[in-house]
Amino acid sequence: MTTLARTALVVVAVLILLVGLLWVFQRRLIYLPDREPVPPAAAVLPGARDLSFTTRDGLRLAAWYVPGRLDVTVLVTGGNAGNRSHRAPLARALASYGLGVLLVDYRGYGGNPGSPTEEGLLLDALAARDQVRSRHVIYFGESLGAAVATRLALERPPGGLVLRSPFTDLADAGQVAYPFLPVRLLLRDRFPVAREVGRVRAPVVVVYGTGDTIVPPRLSRAVAEAADATTVEVAGAGHNDLALLDGRELVGAVVELADRIRRTP
Repeated sequence: MTTLARTALVVVAVLILLVGLLWVFQRRLIYLPDREPVPPAAAVLPGARDLSFTTRDGLRLAAWYVPGRLDVTVLVTGGNAGNRSHRAPLARALASYGLGVLLVDYRGYGGNPGSPTEEGLLLDALAARDQVRSRHVIYFGESLGAAVATRLALERPPGGLVLRSPFTDLADAGQVAYPFLPVRLLLRDRFPVAREVGRVRAPVVVVYGTGDTIVPPRLSRAVAEAADATTVEVAGAGHNDLALLDGRELVGAVVELADRIRRTP
């Protein structure tokens, strides 16, 4: 066997091993939970309280609820990293306008039991939705949570849907992070937002930053087009910038949607 042939075999073997490892461990690359237990809700958000609920598959999950003076609750499904404590500034900003806020932590996040999967996150969101008693409900999905919120909207239609930095599907977002890998062939969890969002029967608002390098603006614009959504473009904002956590334009988009919903007979 020539040196060139041996080198080619080694390269192929390494690639096969790499693909195999990615198949087995891919969810560890997708979901990046902060698993540590969080403080009591009231210690972080004045007036907030701790909630717990059980999913259809028997997991007992914890969340934070901030009551509002208006009959509108914003159910927040977070992105793939952190836990509910990282979304406290968003809850605080929305509550200052009188909106109730439910900060959801998925299975495996924020001290919750279980391990995250696409179907598991939907079960978590459905169980959280059952806790909301307000007349009007807005789903707010952040990044990967935008996919969860979209699926939830098809199962339990909301008054409105806000998608912050949504991707068209997880494969498209993954290809940005791993351009050298056959991401679409490898993925188990798909999160097909653009394919599903057009069936949502509620007003949709898409908010994204023009400086986002994790979920490029073109992906969020494609979701907005598929949803025939109102778009809010935050100039220069990156995926994890504060402007897309509790910034004026982001919060204003949610408050404006809440006002619109409240005026609807």
